[in-house]
Amino acid sequence: MSKTIAQILKIKGKDVWEVDSEVCVYEALKIMADKGVGALVVKSQGQVVGIFSERDHARKVDLGGLCSKKAIVRQVMSEEICYITPQTSVDEAMSIMTDNRCRHLPVLVDDNLVGLASIGDLVKASLEQKDFVIKQLQRYIKGNQ
Repeated sequence: MSKTIAQILKIKGKDVWEVDSEVCVYEALKIMADKGVGALVVKSQGQVVGIFSERDHARKVDLGGLCSKKAIVRQVMSEEICYITPQTSVDEAMSIMTDNRCRHLPVLVDDNLVGLASIGDLVKASLEQKDFVIKQLQRYIKGNQ
């Protein structure tokens, strides 16, 4: 049985680093560096409106010829984002990421942001689950039920 996002958030924590859509890109990058994260949830008037990631910076600011100190996050954030709930399974979340080519999924409950699941979180949970199954099968084969 696949873990749920709620189980991941219980271990990982529910801290989500956010930035306002009108903040300059440079300030967003400073927050990401300070917090040691690769992406920020972007909000406008309290609502989630996008994700700003290192990839957005590299592709839309650097390659787009923009200046990090002049461009604002709204100009370069990823706007088409998918959402999940705490009840979403890890397998389902991984499928959503694969199908939509994204690396971060905001976790919502009644339109309230309660967490963020990254591809790293999901891969780690998936590997832990597989490791558990392998150990159980090894115990069964050896007769150490």
